[in-house]
Amino acid sequence: MLENRLAREKSPYLLQHCHNPVDWFPWGDEAFEKARRERKPIFLSVGYSTCHWCHVMERESFENQAIAALLNESFVSVKVDREERPDVDRVYMTYVQATGVGGGWPMSVFLTPNLKPFFGGTYFPPEDRWGRPGFATVLRNVAEMWRDDRAGILAHGDSVIERLGAMFGAEAGGSPAGFFANENGDTVSAVLAGGVRQIAGGFDAEFGGFSDAPKFPRPATLHFLLRNAAAGGADASTAREMALFTLRAMAAGGIHDHLGGGFHRYSVDRFWHVPHFEKMLYDQAQLACAYLEAAQIAPEGIYAGVARGVLDYLRRDLTAPGGAFFSAEDADSALPENPEKRGEGAFYVWTEAEIDEALAADDAALFARFYGVEPHGNAPAGSDPHGELAGTNTLIQRMSVEELARQTGAPVEAVAASLARSRQVLFERRARRPRPHLDDKIVTAWNGLAISAFARGAGVLGDPYLDCALRAAAYVREKLWRGGRLLRCERETPGAKAEPRPPTEGFADDYAFLIQGLLDLYEAGGGHEWLSWAAELQTAQDRVFLDPDRGGYFSTSGADPSILLRGKESYDGAEPSPNSVAALNAFRLGRMLDSTELIGRAQTTVEAFSSQLVRSPTAMPIMLSALLFGTSPPRQIILAGRLDVPEGHPLDLKPFLRNIHDRFQWDAVLLFADGGPGQEWLGRSLAFIRSVAPVNGRAAAYLCDGFACQAPVTTVS
Repeated sequence: MLENRLAREKSPYLLQHCHNPVDWFPWGDEAFEKARRERKPIFLSVGYSTCHWCHVMERESFENQAIAALLNESFVSVKVDREERPDVDRVYMTYVQATGVGGGWPMSVFLTPNLKPFFGGTYFPPEDRWGRPGFATVLRNVAEMWRDDRAGILAHGDSVIERLGAMFGAEAGGSPAGFFANENGDTVSAVLAGGVRQIAGGFDAEFGGFSDAPKFPRPATLHFLLRNAAAGGADASTAREMALFTLRAMAAGGIHDHLGGGFHRYSVDRFWHVPHFEKMLYDQAQLACAYLEAAQIAPEGIYAGVARGVLDYLRRDLTAPGGAFFSAEDADSALPENPEKRGEGAFYVWTEAEIDEALAADDAALFARFYGVEPHGNAPAGSDPHGELAGTNTLIQRMSVEELARQTGAPVEAVAASLARSRQVLFERRARRPRPHLDDKIVTAWNGLAISAFARGAGVLGDPYLDCALRAAAYVREKLWRGGRLLRCERETPGAKAEPRPPTEGFADDYAFLIQGLLDLYEAGGGHEWLSWAAELQTAQDRVFLDPDRGGYFSTSGADPSILLRGKESYDGAEPSPNSVAALNAFRLGRMLDSTELIGRAQTTVEAFSSQLVRSPTAMPIMLSALLFGTSPPRQIILAGRLDVPEGHPLDLKPFLRNIHDRFQWDAVLLFADGGPGQEWLGRSLAFIRSVAPVNGRAAAYLCDGFACQAPVTTVS
């Protein structure tokens, strides 16, 4: 089978297209020079390897010989993995959204040879249908426009970039609100309360979540609500109930994988019932943290068990041999009865007959009632427009175990045991099916989020989760940290045809998310070297991405001339904004290291986006969390003793650490005085910690609340 240039790449998404008849180029000078030399427009196609509609467009158009001929004759075709090159994706996605088309992948954009966009969209069907122009029609029309009005198109591209530049420049602008001035507490309270009110305005009180269909988990919103609830503000009870109700609803819904743990990307309906079935690392990591924090706030709930299921799914199915975490699993997989055909959700859904065949009759009856299994399938009307789920069931919890026990007259313990037994049988049966495609690249930013999840999981749940976080951090440091700079991603491909070309350097989110993970790893007892590396990474991030004039962080370094615009991300969407996370990081590091410079930088970052926070707080919920943290009195907990001694040793800190992580300590930083290298390193920044020591040979905890320190205590109680 013939191969194109993409066969030399490492990206799973690019490799999926290496046998297309399209003469694909990766993003780079070879493609740009060809476009300039032959005076052809560029067709830019952006997607990712677990994207359902990207697969559809490939099958329908990029494998189509006639469409490939149109592309090869009139265009230079460039394929980009948005997860590998988010900088490319962001520039052109901003353009597509600005044209009113809406966002999404695959993204299809036509560029002049100097990389300026002049027409774009998302998915195009191969022929005209559904009221959309077919891709072949689009290609012919664009080629004709380029032939007949090239000068007009070039001028239009210039004006587009000028307008987009103004949009990018306005991302962090306006007059600072003065949030951190002593007399401005009322403004801060009003902004935080406004955030809760705006979120409540979009809250689905019947089914949970913060929108109608399609419904996304939005962990960034949960992040702020849980902190606002713990802070005890005027809207604390509202914030608490919105967050906990949404977490319970998602856990019961079909968006939750009840057999294997973890969460699918989003729900196509408002009931959390029928999901888009792909599983992304960044979703798992953030949702695990949300459920862990809920477990600290409401330990009597189901939250700890759900978090454990997410982390166990990542350990089992998304962990690389070296300890880092893979990126995603696809929504599509081969049909068990027809491996030549693929279907969305095929790995996850069940017919009633399959369940009846796998389980004992009594177990099957209980399981069907509990998870809403129906003879002809249980997809709600309108949730499956293409009929891919016809006759199948997506498992969705319809009631509590206690309610099922009341309905059947069986003991609660017997019902719970039956359901657990059935889940295990079906999990093992499902494991024999063809698995969805695994995107096995390792993205630095998403590994940072996962390190946070496992570090926090170690604190709340114990078990082996700390070791998972340590292994991932060690992998990133060894493989993705070179010469004082992070790399964006890595993929180990034994025997691959990939040619050595410069790896993509890390972006602001790679630094911010990894720093956050390392701070969480240190506070989980992982060792002072992670705090030290976090401080080093913060210095590197400030050097490469900080805007010294207007505050905040650019997303890119500005070193790549092919990226025409340099902006600052502010929206806390599926992934949080690097600016929001960076602000929180700088506050935490500043309080850990007593650095007024870092705290000032955090304040400046929040102030850079203050006009957006005042105008639209729900767009930046994690920045609201940073504002809440930065305007709260500082709290430091210092543990003096050792973590590497046996249980029961008088210097053992582990009971203190467990006690601390039993609570949601959202406003505190945790430090260790180990009497060794860690305390010596901290002492270079914190003079007072040099004298912090165990008391009478026993481990001790010191609490500094506000600006006063209490006497040390030597018992957990």
